[in-house]
Amino acid sequence: MHFIQTVLLLSSVLLAAAKYDPAKCEVCITFLSKFRTTLDGLDGAVQNDHNKIDKELRKACKTTQPKDERFCWYIGATDTSATGMTQLVTKPLAFHKPVEKICGDLYKKDSQICDLKYEKKVDLKTVNIKKLKVKELKKILEQHGQDCKGCTEKSEYVKKVEAIALAQGRTEL
Repeated sequence: MHFIQTVLLLSSVLLAAAKYDPAKCEVCITFLSKFRTTLDGLDGAVQNDHNKIDKELRKACKTTQPKDERFCWYIGATDTSATGMTQLVTKPLAFHKPVEKICGDLYKKDSQICDLKYEKKVDLKTVNIKKLKVKELKKILEQHGQDCKGCTEKSEYVKKVEAIALAQGRTEL
């Protein structure tokens, strides 16, 4: 009897740990909220037809940033996707279901969807650039469409990032 109670308690703890939390589903909620906004700008015939929404979703997924692209891949909205769960997004969108609930349903099907996180943006106006790691400096350069070919020292990366910071309005370095 004690063994059964222990097993039930353990299983309830595991179920509670695996519960959907909207705060942890950042990419899904953000992408679908932006997508819902674009749908709101279209006529009602598109907003209420899940097949037309599917076409719009696939079109939106072709012009996304990397984390959004990975989300699109998970739901099957890209050409290279292995799965096809777009109807779990498009049908609820046609019925105007809240985005948080749609992401909760997707989480039940594939919990990896909520593991996606956006990279934190570095505020170049306040950060001490010289204390950043080379990896972070490279990421900043990449985000701004620049590279540092031939850079071998950290100081060279720092100079390039400082130039970007000055261009963004930073007054002192």
